Amino acid sequence: MSDSEEEEQVSVLIVVPSAPGPSTPLTESYTYHSPKPTAPGPYMLGVDEAGRGPVLGPLVYGVAYCPVAYKDQLEELGFADSKTLTHEIRSSLLETLSSDPSNLAWSVEVLWYASPLSLTSLEHLLTNHFLSSSSYLFPSQDATIHLIRTVIASGIHLSEVYVDALGSTDKYQSYLSSLFPGIEFTVTQKADSKFKIVGAASVAAKVTRDACIEGWYFEEDKPTTEGEPVESKWSKGLGSGYPSDPNTVRWLKGAVDPVFGFPKLVRFSWTTVKVLLDKEARGVKWTDEGQATLVKAFESGSGLDKDRSAVTRDLHLSSVSVL
Repeated sequence: MSDSEEEEQVSVLIVVPSAPGPSTPLTESYTYHSPKPTAPGPYMLGVDEAGRGPVLGPLVYGVAYCPVAYKDQLEELGFADSKTLTHEIRSSLLETLSSDPSNLAWSVEVLWYASPLSLTSLEHLLTNHFLSSSSYLFPSQDATIHLIRTVIASGIHLSEVYVDALGSTDKYQSYLSSLFPGIEFTVTQKADSKFKIVGAASVAAKVTRDACIEGWYFEEDKPTTEGEPVESKWSKGLGSGYPSDPNTVRWLKGAVDPVFGFPKLVRFSWTTVKVLLDKEARGVKWTDEGQATLVKAFESGSGLDKDRSAVTRDLHLSSVSVL
């Protein structure tokens, strides 16, 4: 990492109030809200996410909102799809989003239940057909609904909501409209490039997620019995967390443990991770696959061992009626 990159990383960790501290492990979902704006309504709100595709880290949903009358000023602030902006510009735009608290506000929800291990578990359920593919949208919908409800509960009068979404959007739009009558919903793909308020939400979500990754504190690094911190087993050069990032791929290759795989930060079901585990980690043979051996162990014996399973015989267990 160059000196300029290190300086940028430090600055991000300092200025992002919605991210955990550098010594705080991410162990549960949480929501951050900027101060409530005071300008009269009605308000418009945008929704977007960051972190659906990466191989590392959590999924983050963000909203941004401002008075409808503030729309012209918003158009001039430079908000856009965060993926098209540099790291530095995104960080600057988050400061812009916080610079006019009477008109501009934002919130993020960092989803721990949709974080690496849970996303891996969900992917496993989908792959093995225990869940329909539509179930994959539930965490995203829940986060969106929760953030909108929280804004309304704070006393903000929303009249327009714009949501960036994948796939078919008509049913999702109708569903949100039924939950929040009186609010005009627009649910569409690429909303972050079509509506500035969604671009602002995109920036809030992306900068928060970047700060989570850059300041990641590994939960597995347990302090000593005296409470002293220990040197991490893993380097901090995580990159962006996307499988296309050479820094992320390099970190993954150096982080794999031949027995335990990766820390919780990593989404085990992603192809990049599976390939590395197949190549670098030890193979595991499940001797009780299908539970045939387990079932046999509890079957009744014959002859002198009648009514006794292999487990009770091997452990020298007897019925209390015999004792």
